Amino acid sequence: MNRRSLILFSLSIVLAFRTLSASASQERADWSSFFTTAEAHGTIVVVDNRNGKEVAFVYDSERAGRRYSPASTFKIPHSLFALDAGILRDEFQVIPWDGIKRSIEAWNEDQNLRSAMRNSTVWVYERFARQLGDARETEYMRKIAYGNAVAGGGKPFWVEGDLAISANEQISFLRHLYRNELPFPVEHQRLIKDVMVNEAGRDWILRAKTGWSGKVGWWVGWVEWPTGPVFFALNIDTPNRLNDLSKRQEITRNILRSITALPPY
Repeated sequence: MNRRSLILFSLSIVLAFRTLSASASQERADWSSFFTTAEAHGTIVVVDNRNGKEVAFVYDSERAGRRYSPASTFKIPHSLFALDAGILRDEFQVIPWDGIKRSIEAWNEDQNLRSAMRNSTVWVYERFARQLGDARETEYMRKIAYGNAVAGGGKPFWVEGDLAISANEQISFLRHLYRNELPFPVEHQRLIKDVMVNEAGRDWILRAKTGWSGKVGWWVGWVEWPTGPVFFALNIDTPNRLNDLSKRQEITRNILRSITALPPY
């Protein structure tokens, strides 16, 4: 990417974030019931781009602007970095298991991009991080204005380290990915969107990724409809650790259904 293209992309990120911040003033205090029912504390940002319009909602706007470790939601941009650097060729490339037994059984075998995203296989992305190095990771994150773009601290830096991103910033990143506007080959962006598919119906597709730092849980993505996408980014505190993880999707799905962004049960 040349300097002029990088400047134009950075400007588009800033403008998109400012637009979102302005429209995110539509606070949905009534959505507190979804968090209360789930006994969870957190935030969600939803941007509805159906029917040629843009309507943005937020629950807890202060928290939506606060940065947290992205945890495994970072696998979305991280996969793009690995593809761009040539570490990863495509979704079929076999990533050999190192033979180390880990607590999640699905991790204890060879992986590819699709399985690594589906199973959130940490060791695959730790390998990418070692091959890329902190300096190159930082350079990539700065190119896409990803959170604070810091690759330092504990390892992996996207879980234990200093990297942090807000729900608002997650939405900005996802919107650029949806439109193939990130500074990466379009075929790479399309591939990542393909491996993000969680489920689909006759006329809708849900693309999303979970994340968990141990303290904060994420679910970010969008629902595609013929009339346009509905983006979402949720994070919640997880004081009960594993027992809280199902709440990420429970809360988000209920909120999306409340605005007909997901079909009924």
